[in-house]
Amino acid sequence: MKTSIMLFTRDLRIHDNPALAAACAEAERVVPVFVYDDVLLGNAAPNQVRFLADSLDDLRETLCGLGGDLVVRRGDPVAEVVRLAEETGAGSVHLAADVSPYATARLRRLSEAARLQVHAHPGLTVVPPGDLWPQGGDHYRVFTPYWRAWSGHPWRPVEAAPKHVRLPDRIDPGKPPLLAELKNGPLSPDPAAVGGELAGRRRMTDWLGEGSAGYDDTRDDLAADGTSRLSSYLRFGCVSPLELARAAEGHEGFRRQLCWRDFHHQVAAAFPDLARRDYRPGRTRWRADDEALAAWRDGLTGIPVVDAGMRQLRREGFMHNRARMITASFLTRNLGLDWRHGLHHFHRLLIDGDLADNAGNWQWVAGTGNDTRPNRVLSPLRQAARFDPDGDYVRRYLPELAALDAAYIHHPWTVPAALRRTIDYPAPIIDL
Repeated sequence: MKTSIMLFTRDLRIHDNPALAAACAEAERVVPVFVYDDVLLGNAAPNQVRFLADSLDDLRETLCGLGGDLVVRRGDPVAEVVRLAEETGAGSVHLAADVSPYATARLRRLSEAARLQVHAHPGLTVVPPGDLWPQGGDHYRVFTPYWRAWSGHPWRPVEAAPKHVRLPDRIDPGKPPLLAELKNGPLSPDPAAVGGELAGRRRMTDWLGEGSAGYDDTRDDLAADGTSRLSSYLRFGCVSPLELARAAEGHEGFRRQLCWRDFHHQVAAAFPDLARRDYRPGRTRWRADDEALAAWRDGLTGIPVVDAGMRQLRREGFMHNRARMITASFLTRNLGLDWRHGLHHFHRLLIDGDLADNAGNWQWVAGTGNDTRPNRVLSPLRQAARFDPDGDYVRRYLPELAALDAAYIHHPWTVPAALRRTIDYPAPIIDL
């Protein structure tokens, strides 16, 4: 075959990209294309749009270094791929398989609309969602059995990056739209990550070399911030989850977190409404309280560890994983508010907001998902005492409490009255 199309979606890299490798192996000429999809952009977090723009700039530079380019279009991906196939005479299109309802519909439409051989490849997870099946079921509903199956499952080999990419003659690569034309809201002032495969691989190398050794001891320490900070690069496919999992051999605690990500993807594949409906219905009734919801969103609940997490989210487009659990539990268990409010707010701000992982984690905390202990409640005060004992995480994001002693930092309502009057911080919105 002379020409093939490589449709980039959430796999913005050249290393270990099975779809790109297959396109380059199959055809003499390859059209690497990314389509700015207005349907997705309209619902995307501004922080994600910025990260996406950075990642595509990096990908284009890399492809140009290989002799090719990144063809950029805007509109309906199916229509744009069909148009490119007509222009270039391409006989096939390759892309990464995905589990979201939108991605599933896009693949179906592409197969129906184009007279092309359409190939969907693994690459967004370590183990593809359909590779592991429990006896007598269509997917794993409990994590531990899945972890055992995942750990024993043979993984595919890592795909080498192509040595060159040759574009068809006389194709117009197009110009990417300006960020100002794409974003639909305010950006976080201090973003946690800069997009791109180069930045992602540098972060992966640095963390595996220095940060991973003490991961099990520090990953829940809020002030230490001992997590990998690779989630955004996994979300946009700037780093291959498989390559990362292979490189993290011996670090089972970290591999377990990658397995959780795969677990949620196989749940989402079997239950496409994971972001909209209770996975296990009938467990909880939610109440309505707009004032409490607004206080939670703004980091003004009067519970310092909760507010610190929510303000980190607004400032960085990121939140420490332990803080995500604490803030989610507070919203759903302490305030009794619907997990979908939290999911939507996280989605609007997180750089790493992945549909399957975000929804799966929210439902796990809310007791409507895959937690085998659906009545679990994470006390914010006990969590704060355990994972931020000196209060350094709270001080980092709540400057109004920075001068407080560790004895008061997590419950400032207990300070002496004279001092309390000098602190510009709200009283708790709920009696814990």
